[in-house]
Amino acid sequence: MGAVTTLPWGRALTRDDLDTMPDDGHRYELVDGTLLVSPSPALRHQLAVKRLLRLLDDASPAELTSLPAPFDVVLSDGTVFLPDVLVARQSDLTARDLPAPPVLAVEVLSPSTRCIDQVLKYARYAEAGVDHYWIVDPDEPSLTAYRLRPNGLYEQVAHVIGDEPYQPAEPFPVVIISSALVTR
Repeated sequence: MGAVTTLPWGRALTRDDLDTMPDDGHRYELVDGTLLVSPSPALRHQLAVKRLLRLLDDASPAELTSLPAPFDVVLSDGTVFLPDVLVARQSDLTARDLPAPPVLAVEVLSPSTRCIDQVLKYARYAEAGVDHYWIVDPDEPSLTAYRLRPNGLYEQVAHVIGDEPYQPAEPFPVVIISSALVTR
């Protein structure tokens, strides 16, 4: 049996509280001081993350870095996410985390995180000023891309399915075919 973690009572959790979570294969994130725990992702999910990371890393300019989860994105002391893939300015990264909005956050849907990714993270990423948010659905397979508008709300700029390529100009040119992300 793993170590037991005691959570504080009577207050919202903070970034520092995440450091006390066990290394047990679960993903621990915070939203407004509330702990979110999700299981380790399945193979299809991980294949999509690995392949998308490779595409983004190969296409991104030198001043940007692409990273897979787990790497903390600190949107506030009480909101810390672990996007499946993030693209950040190298100058914004610390050895511990990303204390600034990423240039791009990507979530790959899983049964346990679908609603969180499509509703809660969608809203929090927009509030934090994340310019680009992509959601990959490995089951369809599809990719939905959002761009932050000047009014602080996301607009959907693409929804591609199967073999249809997604070729954004922003945040940098890349070609992504969602079916290729999950085909074994």
